[in-house]
Amino acid sequence: MKSKILALSKKEEFKKLIQQRKISNKYVTIFFGYLNNKNKNKLNISFVTKKKIGNAVRRNKIKRRLRNIMNDAYKKISINSRYSYLVIAKPTMLNNEFKLIKETLFLEFSKIKK
Repeated sequence: MKSKILALSKKEEFKKLIQQRKISNKYVTIFFGYLNNKNKNKLNISFVTKKKIGNAVRRNKIKRRLRNIMNDAYKKISINSRYSYLVIAKPTMLNNEFKLIKETLFLEFSKIKK
């Protein structure tokens, strides 16, 4: 089964999202808003980890966790697919349990529904 997630690709898309609305918690900062000319059938989302977090192995682990959580979230809770999302990870993601991170992100994305 193909994924329903589509990554953002252009620098302008990232810049526009950062200027729009945001929600932050101890694991991630989520920027979201409307972007023109995006696929409305798929979830437009990108995951960013900064180099301060650690080496490539750690950063990729965080991105894998986030992708997995978002695939589950897209199936289990209704995420507004009209929005585009930019998820920036924080260093606290490495040291905490996957279950806690998942519950927190589900809660944050359920707030964004409006």
